[in-house]
Amino acid sequence: MKKDNTDLVEIFTDGACSGNPGVGGYGAILRYKGQQKELSGFEAETTNNRMELMAVIRALESLKRSCRVCVVTDSKYVVKGITEWIHNWKKNSWKTSGKKDVLNKDLWLNLLRLTEKYDITWQWVRGHDGHSENEKCDRLAREAINKCREMRLK
Repeated sequence: MKKDNTDLVEIFTDGACSGNPGVGGYGAILRYKGQQKELSGFEAETTNNRMELMAVIRALESLKRSCRVCVVTDSKYVVKGITEWIHNWKKNSWKTSGKKDVLNKDLWLNLLRLTEKYDITWQWVRGHDGHSENEKCDRLAREAINKCREMRLK
């Protein structure tokens, strides 16, 4: 039996950073029943991984009600972090297997809280490989970086 996708929200995300750390931006596309919404934002001093996480967080925060979601990202850090690593991090008091503090704990906690509200499927795609939505999210993230730079120059 084929799954009914009428209540499925597709979310495509990407993060970028100019320098790492440096000026960072994120982009997201949300698609539902033929409608599409684009989100983007920036931070003046951040890392690529933080922007990857922010893209997903901001997209999920923009949802109005509980639904099924498919998150498509080129970030193995996000996919593996939320589907594999986070369970041990929580069990080990937010320490890595190397006994170091988990980086970006604040964002992981926020993402974890959001995942409890939705039925989410996580899908990794290769970045810069012609995936149209991923390429668009990358452009949104880079445009956000440029906007941040312009604002700093004024």
